[in-house]
Amino acid sequence: MGKIIFYEDRNFHGRNYEVSGDCPDVTSYLSRCCSCKVEGGCFMVYEHSNFMGFQMLVRRGVYPDNLQIMGMSDFIRSCRMIPMHIGTFRMRIFEKENFVGQKFELMDDCESIQERFHISDCQSCNITHGHWLMYELPNFEGRMMYIRPGEYSSFREMGLGPITVGSIRRIVESC
Repeated sequence: MGKIIFYEDRNFHGRNYEVSGDCPDVTSYLSRCCSCKVEGGCFMVYEHSNFMGFQMLVRRGVYPDNLQIMGMSDFIRSCRMIPMHIGTFRMRIFEKENFVGQKFELMDDCESIQERFHISDCQSCNITHGHWLMYELPNFEGRMMYIRPGEYSSFREMGLGPITVGSIRRIVESC
């Protein structure tokens, strides 16, 4: 079972709040969140409420200073638990928003969409099986975006602003 504990101050000081699932607004319970411990499962943590903005995957472990994991913001304002997926993975990516342009299907990791599909970016997708991470750069580097089964007609509308997708990875490890 997943469990993450948020702390108001760095190094696990101050008041804390435990979460075992999705939490759209940590600041409803704490004035701020500057450190966390993941006691089980995998979570995406977000810099804004309602699962928006810069996001980062955290696994079982301790994170005494959110600045180290978030990179640019030291506050976490929401989190989403990532359920373990067993079985096949499948997604369709589209070159442009609203499922327009060239279409490709993925069932495994893709280190570089440019090299594999000869496109410079994808702007929409449809996920039918599994949970995935999209990275802005090839080789699973740069900012990441968690996507779960569903249709995503525009990545811009997910609160990230303009983002390019350079690589895509399945979330397969047991968290």
